[in-house]
Amino acid sequence: MTHLPPQAVLRSSHQPPSLFFPPNLLRSHTSIPKTLTLTLNKKTKLYVSCRHSDYFEQQRVAPRAKEERSFAVQSPATQPTRVYAGYSIYKGKAALSVEPKPPEFAPLDSGAFKVSKEGFVLLQFAPAVVARQYDWNRKQVFSLSVGEIGTLIGLGAKDGCEFFHDPFKGKSEEGKIRKVLKVEPLPDSTGHFFNLNVQNRLLNVDESIYIPIARAELIVMNSIFNFILPYLLGWHAFADNIKAEDSIRSNFTSTRSGPELEWGR
Repeated sequence: MTHLPPQAVLRSSHQPPSLFFPPNLLRSHTSIPKTLTLTLNKKTKLYVSCRHSDYFEQQRVAPRAKEERSFAVQSPATQPTRVYAGYSIYKGKAALSVEPKPPEFAPLDSGAFKVSKEGFVLLQFAPAVVARQYDWNRKQVFSLSVGEIGTLIGLGAKDGCEFFHDPFKGKSEEGKIRKVLKVEPLPDSTGHFFNLNVQNRLLNVDESIYIPIARAELIVMNSIFNFILPYLLGWHAFADNIKAEDSIRSNFTSTRSGPELEWGR
């Protein structure tokens, strides 16, 4: 029989109780018997630490954490994916698709960036093969610049406009491709006709596609144009890089002259 001193402490952590012996006891015994009888006086206290609560807490939290990780992986905001957006109008003889194209940026020696090419809105016209079926392989495209978008936004119910494009203007192939987009009011003033005529001598193509756009549809297009214009100009990138501390510092430290002084008076 081996008697343990009152200092012996009994601990448990998901395993059968283990005994921790004082160093003097370990030095006095070369081996520990297989069977021990523990005799303690009445004042001896046994300390048992149990971590079952931690275990169950982990089991409860783990599924929720797994769900949150799964949601984070699937969230578009956390993925470096590209997003495509557009607006399409389908009529009896043609379909019209409207898609924005972002601006291009060029790096400067200072490490900053500037807009090297403004964005635009791409109009795609597809002729109908039969009712409600369109041949997108024969589509014709027309790129609306920022200025041309402004012209469309300003059209009244009885106003019209015309845009002419030559992709090779100023080059040796000038005149081989001509694109004319006419926007004219409908006779009853309920919308506008969009008529795109394309003459391509390189491919021996001469095609005209027209589609009526109702007033409500034109209102939707104008709303889209108003929203996307600052992005086509790159102003969103500028706004995202404005820092409050930089603005405050420049107000106190910069010495302005010329036109900038107008806003400092």
